[in-house]
Amino acid sequence: MTWQGKQVLVTGAGGFIGSHLVDELIRRGAEVTAFVHYNARNDWGMLEGRYEAGSPNLTVLAGDITDGFAVREAVRGKEVVFHLAALIGIPYSYLAPESYVNTNVKGTLNVMEACRRGDVDRVVHTSTSEVYGTAQYTPIDETHPLQGQSPYSASKIGGDKIAESYFCSFGLPVATLRPFNTFGPRQSTRAVIPTIITQALTSDTVRLGSLTPVRDLTYVGDTVRAFIRMAECEEAIGRTINAGRGSGVTIGELAEIILGKINPDARIVCEDLRVRPEKSEVMKLICDNSLAREVLGWKPSVTLEDGLDLTIAWMREQIDAYKPGIYTV
Repeated sequence: MTWQGKQVLVTGAGGFIGSHLVDELIRRGAEVTAFVHYNARNDWGMLEGRYEAGSPNLTVLAGDITDGFAVREAVRGKEVVFHLAALIGIPYSYLAPESYVNTNVKGTLNVMEACRRGDVDRVVHTSTSEVYGTAQYTPIDETHPLQGQSPYSASKIGGDKIAESYFCSFGLPVATLRPFNTFGPRQSTRAVIPTIITQALTSDTVRLGSLTPVRDLTYVGDTVRAFIRMAECEEAIGRTINAGRGSGVTIGELAEIILGKINPDARIVCEDLRVRPEKSEVMKLICDNSLAREVLGWKPSVTLEDGLDLTIAWMREQIDAYKPGIYTV
């Protein structure tokens, strides 16, 4: 696929991964429409301050993914659609489960229907490794059972199945990427790595939840490459493909690595407030990325250590944009 001049829509473009995807698509010459969540401040999320009205190859469109009319207008005339818009914070899904169903299930329905009616050439839908729940075996391949261990993961399972149904029922050329935990610059403190980094940069105490869960962590640049390969690869249509490094680290080990780079004297405190309900906590996620290697020709290129160094450097410069003393649900 040649990206030069390609008409592309990215939903969730103001988010962490979405903003990096926008950057890469523009770098490749695509004409990108960035669908961001409407707000009264006209804030473009993670695109704010990096692009402005009239930026080459970029149109920013504010709306709400749960509004079918807005989604249809956004999709109109597009050749490729990357659907990343979602509510993603797991703790907040305990407090507002209905909003997760509205955004992650109904929002996905709106995107798939608009793409079907708009005769879009390719749709890439975003899943998450959280849909697997606690691993029944590792590494986790795409045939692993799905388990809705939080309202968030349940809503993402629903969205994934909506996307699958549009391929099976209507022949929509949709491919689903299932990233394991992604990290890097611009990520919010609702994720564990920014939570550790920002506290370590500003305090001698790092407050966390459970330290024993295992996560497979992929640098955002590698995840973006996987998204683009999903759009380019004909063999990916109708399939769900994992994207992850293929090795895990406990949250406690991760914290020690980061503290060693920033503040070795800092102490770790486990707070009950940050601990997930026992049956909801996903204890082990390690990716089997063989299908991504075989079908997409994709494998991660950035090591955990190098990715952490890049992330720490960025967050050190942007620390004033964070609120390390507040627990972000």
